[in-house]
Amino acid sequence: MPGFIGPMELIVFGVVALLIFGPKKLPEMGRSLGKGLREFKESVSQGDEAKHPEVVAGLQAMHATETPEDHFSTIATSAPAPAATTEPTTPVAR
Repeated sequence: MPGFIGPMELIVFGVVALLIFGPKKLPEMGRSLGKGLREFKESVSQGDEAKHPEVVAGLQAMHATETPEDHFSTIATSAPAPAATTEPTTPVAR
């Protein structure tokens, strides 16, 4: 299965990282990586609300009153009509 990282690959990766960075540097790198990911998640989740609070409030109000039928009727009415074709529908033998 492509893209799957199993336990053996994780062990090999850990051993290689241990050999390259050493036992003293790995915990420090893990902490800084975790801190960076945590800050990134916070900035992404809070960034939109801080920049555009009226849009966030409008979306929340819309989702609170919207039903699945409303969503599907919007899709059905906004879909373009199929185009008429001038090609024959039966294959032509050559």
